[in-house]
Amino acid sequence: MAVILVTDDSSFQRTIITSILKTEGYDVIQAKNGREGLDLARSHKPDLMILDILMPDINGIEILQEIKASSPDLPVIMSTADIQNTTQEECMKKGATAFLTKPIKKAVLLEAVIKALSND
Repeated sequence: MAVILVTDDSSFQRTIITSILKTEGYDVIQAKNGREGLDLARSHKPDLMILDILMPDINGIEILQEIKASSPDLPVIMSTADIQNTTQEECMKKGATAFLTKPIKKAVLLEAVIKALSND
């Protein structure tokens, strides 16, 4: 089964997303901040990354740019409470596979994951 890296500074969000994914049989790696997420993406080579945008150390958009520069084929699903169209547009222009707003709904998450992984 696919390995998915969940990067979010909220332990609550990481727990919810991880629980949903593990129930569906995915292997999940968790990162509690942007720097750790970037390091784990490089060292573990996940099949998919789910990435929060608003994090204190390095934000998700900066991580997305770094990931796409080094691993352009890695699908990245952005997640955020920021519902501004400009934020979504910026993420998609920089290579995001999908954009999910919090609170993330199980059906929406799984649909995005299946679609992102099928594009490999």
